[in-house]
Amino acid sequence: HIARFTGQCGDLPGALHLFRSLLSDRERVLGADHPDTLETRADIATWTGECGDAKEALRLFKMLWPDQERVLGPDHPGTLSTRSNMAYRTGECGDANEALRLFTALCSDQERVLGLDHPDMLATRSNIAYWTGKEGNNQEALRLFKMLLPDQERILGPDHPDTRITR
Repeated sequence: HIARFTGQCGDLPGALHLFRSLLSDRERVLGADHPDTLETRADIATWTGECGDAKEALRLFKMLWPDQERVLGPDHPGTLSTRSNMAYRTGECGDANEALRLFTALCSDQERVLGLDHPDMLATRSNIAYWTGKEGNNQEALRLFKMLLPDQERILGPDHPDTRITR
C-alpha cells in the first residue's frame, strides 16, 4: 500500500523503487509464481510506464503475461489487465494498428468473462474507439464513442471521469 500511495501522491520514481524492493522480498518469501508476486511484477511494469518508459513497460508486461496465463489462467482479471496494458503500451510506442488489434481481441474475451457492463469492458471499448481515431478513422471513432457514452452514463454515472472524457 505504501508503494501504491507513494505513486498516487505524485512520487512515481519512488513508487517504482518501492515496488522493485518489494518484488525481491515476495519472490524470496512467496516464490516467483505466487499471485502476489505476479501482481507486484504488474505494478512494476505499470509504474515503469507511468514514469515515461513505455517501451520498457511493454517489455515487462510481455514477460509477465505467459507467467500469469500459466499460473492464474487466461481468464483471470490480472491476466486480462496485463493484456490491456500491453495493448495500451503498444499504441503508446507508436503502433496504433497493433494496439487496436490487441484491444479488439481483448474485448471479446472480456465480454465472455466479465460481461458487457463491467467497467474494464467499458475501458476497453473506449480504447478501441481511441485507437481507431489514432489510426486515422475519425468517423468510426466518433461512432464508437457515441455508442459507448450511454453505457458509461448508465453504469458509471454521468459525472464519472471516464464518462466525462468520452463526452
